[in-house]
Amino acid sequence: MSHSNSHTQMNLDDDIGESLRNKIRQHEDNLKFLHYQSNSLADSILDFQVSLGKYYSSNAITSHNGNGTVHTEEDTVEQILKTENSAASIFCWLKANNQTASLAFAKDAVGVVATLARVESDELSRALSEFLGLQTMRAIVCYTNEGVNALEKYDPDGKINSNAGLHGLGSSIGRIVNGRFVVICLEDLRPFVGGTVANDPQRKLAIPKPRLPNGECPAGFLDYAVNMLHLDSSNLSFLTASGHGLRETLFYGLFSRVQVYKTRKQMLNALPCIGDGALSLDGGIIRKSGFFSLGSRKEVEVKFPLISGESDVPEDYIKAEDEVRKMKWEKYKIDADIQREQKLLDYAKSNFTSQA
Repeated sequence: MSHSNSHTQMNLDDDIGESLRNKIRQHEDNLKFLHYQSNSLADSILDFQVSLGKYYSSNAITSHNGNGTVHTEEDTVEQILKTENSAASIFCWLKANNQTASLAFAKDAVGVVATLARVESDELSRALSEFLGLQTMRAIVCYTNEGVNALEKYDPDGKINSNAGLHGLGSSIGRIVNGRFVVICLEDLRPFVGGTVANDPQRKLAIPKPRLPNGECPAGFLDYAVNMLHLDSSNLSFLTASGHGLRETLFYGLFSRVQVYKTRKQMLNALPCIGDGALSLDGGIIRKSGFFSLGSRKEVEVKFPLISGESDVPEDYIKAEDEVRKMKWEKYKIDADIQREQKLLDYAKSNFTSQA
């Protein structure tokens, strides 16, 4: 190689090296900025949640069923704990005793279905809970597949490893997981895409009312089951990585467009416009068009806790909840940007090392 060619090559190498150094500096600056944004949002979210928590605790609402007795979330958890050898009871026991901090699935587990919503009346609680069934009411809800995979481990021959996951934790507190249990992964659910009702503090889904062939809404129609669930502030502000809440993922996945009627007779009169199923407050159940559940209703072992009707939540409180929801979504996006930027930085550094 001639002296001039060698000199050109050195200049080229220097240019490439300088370009890579600039890229690395740029990615590092981007990461610093994104981390700053993420930390600032985390602080703001915490401040809002503290003030919301103060309001929530000072305005705690007790709720009553038709017998004048209180049915709270604690009662629901107590019913779950009574079924000792269920996955849900082990999960609830660990949570109640602050034993979940070190668990692989803890950061990913959202909770048990029955504890994630409330309803207005005992009749509605019984109807919705019976429609879902005990297995689904006790289902453990996870945010991603990572949490699902952490709940159960397998030996090389495919058998369940009883010393790992939830089975191992159950054994450590003298409980064994009997039979199968349902786990729901939110990131795998197809969310409702029709949007939410404008200015609704509970962000109910914008589902058109059912219409009979004559164009009228059926008599006795109360609402869609998915919209009759009341979510508290933490569950209302919950968002998946794709920006969807619990109502449009979990509860829409469970109830779809199941309609709720006041009486069985009114429900049967509405048959022409029932597609995804329906139920009535007096015990009628249609699983889906053409599939009826007959016979007398049984006592529901695990049911949704109650609220005392519509609560008078101040407008600024609703705005604050909405702000938290938006900030959480913004933080999810920034954290995803951080991961991408980190990969680009690692790639640039490896290129620089191999070029050097």
